[in-house]
Amino acid sequence: MQELHDAPLAPLTTFRLGGPATRLVTATTDDEVIAVVREADASGTPLLIIGGGSNLVISDKGFEGTALRIATTGFRLDGTRLELAAGENWSDAVARTVEAGLAGIECMAGVPGSAGATPIQNVGAYGQEVSATITEVVAYDRRADEVVTIPNADCGFSYRHSRFKQDPTRHVVLRVRFELEDAGGLSAPLKYPETARTLGVEAGERVPAATARETVLKLRAGKGMVLDAEDHDTWSAGSFFTNPILTEAEHAAFLARVAERLGADVTPPAYPAGDGFTKTSAAWLIDKAGFTKGYGAGPARISTKHTLALTNRGGATTEDLLALAREVRDGVFAAFGVTLVNEPVTVGVSL
Repeated sequence: MQELHDAPLAPLTTFRLGGPATRLVTATTDDEVIAVVREADASGTPLLIIGGGSNLVISDKGFEGTALRIATTGFRLDGTRLELAAGENWSDAVARTVEAGLAGIECMAGVPGSAGATPIQNVGAYGQEVSATITEVVAYDRRADEVVTIPNADCGFSYRHSRFKQDPTRHVVLRVRFELEDAGGLSAPLKYPETARTLGVEAGERVPAATARETVLKLRAGKGMVLDAEDHDTWSAGSFFTNPILTEAEHAAFLARVAERLGADVTPPAYPAGDGFTKTSAAWLIDKAGFTKGYGAGPARISTKHTLALTNRGGATTEDLLALAREVRDGVFAAFGVTLVNEPVTVGVSL
């Protein structure tokens, strides 16, 4: 277990933003994780959990308290059952399951961050979400001071949400367990139209899992969504805003605004999102509100590859990023009456 004081946090985030932590502890075992959390709770010290740092926006002032970087390792595959330690690199774990000929998470290739973060955000990409394959989450319950195993049904999964995100101070994820599918080396049925179209197949068809993974990686790279230290388009948190989910009344009002602004012949993206709800595209909203690829004049700008990614072009501050995020959010609301919600977790700041 490594301990540093007045430690920079920016290098631990994909945004490369944020000030220092009073104390930074790197834990490599579950016992070390629990010990640090217990110590912080007992002393009343503020605690910040850091995994891969791909979903964090940290204040320029940093974090006054203990930052705990979870660097645990463990990849265990038993047939179709997979267990990952919270600190395991997610994208690497996906690659290993594909190499083993298993399906279920191949379309989440290239998603940055650690395995422990996936149930918190109910990570998803290209038609797959981890909630479809997670069987249970092993976590330290800070309130009960014990390790608990939480089955999928009790995780409160919904779109980019879970009970862990709802109450972030309650549980610290230690391990995540999945049930994958042995489809003879084939992928799960493809759900995302862009993936199927790129592969020249119909939605619902299967392709070799390795082919699905490689295709997703190419699609993500084309949007600046695969980490590359030399590419400022990847100095981001991926999608900065979640896709809005609208009630029937909200969707009707939205369509009226679209017709008024863009013309009656324009139809925005719409996807079923449960009884009485419709999901639309945040990227579409941002673009049509006038915030195109590369938008911005300062060191924080919209990606040149994808309108949904806000990026640090080098030399940006967190306040630069937030100013851009607020401009985009407010501009979309003014244009379409829809409020965008940030996907990354903010620390010491708010949108």
